Amino acid sequence: MGKLVRDRIPEIIREHGGEPVVTVLGEADYRTALLEKLFEESAELREASVTEVAEEIADVLEVLRAIATVHGHEWADIEKVAEAKRAERGAFLERVYLEG
Repeated sequence: MGKLVRDRIPEIIREHGGEPVVTVLGEADYRTALLEKLFEESAELREASVTEVAEEIADVLEVLRAIATVHGHEWADIEKVAEAKRAERGAFLERVYLEG
């Protein structure tokens, strides 16, 4: 079973003597694969040790950037929307957990 990988992974496999079998996904399959990848990377972040957290966040961020792009959004625009939501609703810094 295959999975979505970063663009340079096939090249890196070849550099190490392997021969990757790759497919370039169509638009609909790519969107689906990106969402699956987001769940995969989120699960890895959840299980990461303290020393691995930054690397796993970077992976999640890269998937989110690709999702934004495939939906026609510039990352800078996503950050503006995030800032507006943060100004209106706050962030997650105060550890507020709504019980009901």
